[in-house]
Amino acid sequence: MPFLLCGCKVNQYETNAMKQKFINSGYEVVEFEKSADVYVVNTCTVTSIADRKSRQMLRRAKQINPNALLVIVGCYVQVGKEELEKIKEIDLILGNNEKNDIVKYVEEYQKKISIVSDINKQQEYKEFGKTTYTEKVRAFIKVQDGCNNFCSYCIIPFARGRVRSRKIESVVSEIEEISQNGIKEVVITGIHIASYGTDFEEKIGLIDLLEKINEIKGVERIRLGSLEPKLVTENFVERLCKLEKICDQFHMSLQSGCNETLKRMNRKYTTHEFQKGVERIRKAYPDALLTADIIVGFPGETEEEFNSTYKFLKDIGFYKIHTFKYSKRKGTLAEKLPNQITPKIQEDRSKRIISLSNEMQRKYNKRYIGKEVKVLFEEKEGEYFKGHTTNYMIIYVKTTENIENRIKMVKIEKFENDMLIGKIV
Repeated sequence: MPFLLCGCKVNQYETNAMKQKFINSGYEVVEFEKSADVYVVNTCTVTSIADRKSRQMLRRAKQINPNALLVIVGCYVQVGKEELEKIKEIDLILGNNEKNDIVKYVEEYQKKISIVSDINKQQEYKEFGKTTYTEKVRAFIKVQDGCNNFCSYCIIPFARGRVRSRKIESVVSEIEEISQNGIKEVVITGIHIASYGTDFEEKIGLIDLLEKINEIKGVERIRLGSLEPKLVTENFVERLCKLEKICDQFHMSLQSGCNETLKRMNRKYTTHEFQKGVERIRKAYPDALLTADIIVGFPGETEEEFNSTYKFLKDIGFYKIHTFKYSKRKGTLAEKLPNQITPKIQEDRSKRIISLSNEMQRKYNKRYIGKEVKVLFEEKEGEYFKGHTTNYMIIYVKTTENIENRIKMVKIEKFENDMLIGKIV
């Protein structure tokens, strides 16, 4: 039973949940490239490249074992069911709501079928049950689904539906069970975690959930998924910095550093509001590392607008910038916007942002030479053990001691071949 994961941390959580359901039913999970009786591809559809990758892996699975049952699930299915039904290799097509019952659908399979319910009719968060199948040292915890923002470029509200938040008691119960298995770090994720609680009758927000998670024994680190600038108010940061387990690494959803472009994207903030959020975080967390998403080549983005974005990114001083070339998605407002940008210009702008990101990351890394940091080690890579600091810098240590899934104090000795290398104190 191989699984292929495409896309975000929510897909990571849901893939782990599906794996656990199969394991609980007596199946064996193997690597995707191994021959198996059933293959599951959990798809993403955020870009056209994600769609293409999913189609390629579907065909790859049938090449490995032509007689296998091939199952495709997820966001691409939700918005592209008719297109996928034409691909002869696929046997079973399931939407996002149907992931919960995937074992039942597989065991009842008789002939090619599509089961994709209307995600927009889903009013409440749909539980997967407790998921303890995780990475070795880190667990992704899904606390929310759906998005109400409808940014002009984004297909995800159509694939995931409206905001649905998970009950605090359910989240806490799952993390408590995971912590008993030795997991030291949890990553709080969702389609739009800044909206957590907005669908509840009672006045509850993300910070209320985090305060409860912070009380759980065993868990030593809480890492946050992507944050919206409007969430980062003075009150939010004031309460957040009192939680000693929160990691000082923050991924803030930016998309553009130009106000005119942000308006066309239907983003709900300005660069000034974003910058105020950054200032609040850095005041509370002096060693915080900030990362962001950027879309280049959005329809109508002039060279002047791009240069405004470039300057804004440089002024903020992000640790890393995740750069995406605008991808036209059928059914979105941006699909019909005038002045679509050519692939050549998109590629050039993407390279410039990536180069800036690499330059800023190297400068940050070099500042850490001689400093002592706490590292959660995750795996051995060659002759080194590899792990992350609280602010998500990757650290390498050479030692004969088995330090996997352990937190150690490390002194950074050098930055070599784009690697921060240290020794255990």
